[in-house]
Amino acid sequence: MNIEERIKLKDKNRIVIKIGSSSLTHTHTGDLNLMKIEKLIRVICDLKGQGKEVVLVSSGAIAAGRQALGRHTRPVTISEKQAFAAVGQARLMMVYQKLFAEYNQIAAQVLLTKNTMVSENSRFNAQNTFDELLKLGTIPVVNENDTVSTSEIPLVDNFGDNDRLSAVVAALIGADLLILLSDIDGLYSDDPRQNNDASFISLVREITPELMDMGKSSSGSDVGTGGMSAKLAAARIATDSGCDMVIANGDHVEIISQILDGQEKGTLFLAHPNHDFDLMTYINYEY
Repeated sequence: MNIEERIKLKDKNRIVIKIGSSSLTHTHTGDLNLMKIEKLIRVICDLKGQGKEVVLVSSGAIAAGRQALGRHTRPVTISEKQAFAAVGQARLMMVYQKLFAEYNQIAAQVLLTKNTMVSENSRFNAQNTFDELLKLGTIPVVNENDTVSTSEIPLVDNFGDNDRLSAVVAALIGADLLILLSDIDGLYSDDPRQNNDASFISLVREITPELMDMGKSSSGSDVGTGGMSAKLAAARIATDSGCDMVIANGDHVEIISQILDGQEKGTLFLAHPNHDFDLMTYINYEY
């Protein structure tokens, strides 16, 4: 039990929520699950009503593009992925804008590339933009700019997945809490899909090399990209920057409210601020 640490989550004020493609789409078709997205927005708007600042890092652009173009298989080539993202990002943002407006909230789109973070000037500008958007009371909706972001384009490298991107955003804006919603309940000693004896880990006080070794690059979803290794990399960035992080199952988005109510949901990674923390070191070398 880790009641004391969980209760402290009630006081978190600047929160980054990352939701994966598998949590935003229907399992069998890969199409956007509008009912689930609407529930997610309702939860976020309720947090706003409590006076909290929320940044949403949302996957789903390529999945939305698949749906719009009538394709039911995951794109393989880089050009296909970029084309699907170009169509899908606009559609996904249209859905967010419309649904947030129904709750009298304003969504703002922020598209990032790894190159944005590597450049000191553009990183500073991005930080100022986030701060201003939050001051204005908007809900920034963040995604990687998949239309141009690929390691095969010179000088435009990518984050690899939105788990790590969300941790970078959390570190950039000085977030109190990062919540990763995925298709798994949290951290296990092994992949529970393959090992029935895998034990659940509710609390992680320190991210050790042995723990990082648990993160096998696997994903049980046809629409997502980030396995547990990506989530542990995200946890390392977030906690070293001074931000608590929770990995939880996004099947029911109401789990966000339960986490912030101090309930024992998902795996909690406790912040342990690293005085030598440098975001550029993580971006340039840890990836």
